[in-house]
Parts: sequence; C-alpha cells; structure tokens
Amino acid sequence: MTTNAAQAETAPVHRPWLAKVLRIEWLGQTAASICWIVCVFAYGLSTTGDYMQLSAASAWLLANIAAVVTSRKA
Repeated sequence: MTTNAAQAETAPVHRPWLAKVLRIEWLGQTAASICWIVCVFAYGLSTTGDYMQLSAASAWLLANIAAVVTSRKA
C-alpha cells in the first residue's frame, strides 16, 4: 500500500452538509417548521387557511433542506 493510499483511508470524510446541519440557526428553523407542520395536522385541515399554513410550513422546511444540500461557490 502506498503512503497516499494509507492517508486516504485514514483521512476524515469531509461532510460540509453536516457542519451546516449542526448550526443552531439551521436546527432552530428546521425544528420550528416541523412543529408548524405537526400543529397544522393536530388541529386538522378544514379550511383554505389551513392548507395555506401547511404550504408555508412545508416550503420553509424544503428551503432549509435545500440550503444544506446545495453548495454556494463564490
């Protein structure tokens, strides 16, 4: 085994998404959006406003997920 191969096997795996997920800002916003979604279902979907609330909370959650999986190259 070459030195480079040995270093590659022992080097930590670089996971930039994990650093983003562990930030308090991301955790707080994601928890809030999930709680909002759960709350909508707990109270029930009976009016147009309920569906709008669910759409807003879902969009917020999807935006948080997209912020983690996309990379910004400046």
